Amino acid sequence: MEPAPTVLHGLNRDPNHTDIRLRKAAKDLETSFLAEMLKSAKILKMPDGFSGGAGEAHFQSYLVQGLAEALSAQSRFGLADVVYSALKKRALND
Repeated sequence: MEPAPTVLHGLNRDPNHTDIRLRKAAKDLETSFLAEMLKSAKILKMPDGFSGGAGEAHFQSYLVQGLAEALSAQSRFGLADVVYSALKKRALND
């Protein structure tokens, strides 16, 4: 049985390029995780004065994503670091 493909499968194997891609993948996962947590927490509900239409729901998703990106960029939750370490270890073993 062949091992599962990794993040680096078929990509540039330059160590600097690899490190950048791994860090970006880890940070993107952390941002997605934070966005899902914010959605689940429902802390960004609009006040009752808004119509609650489809447009509001659509733009609220942009707000949640933007907040998640800002939190990930400014804070050290540690999830990106753990994911990066695991990806780097896996990349070195390939």
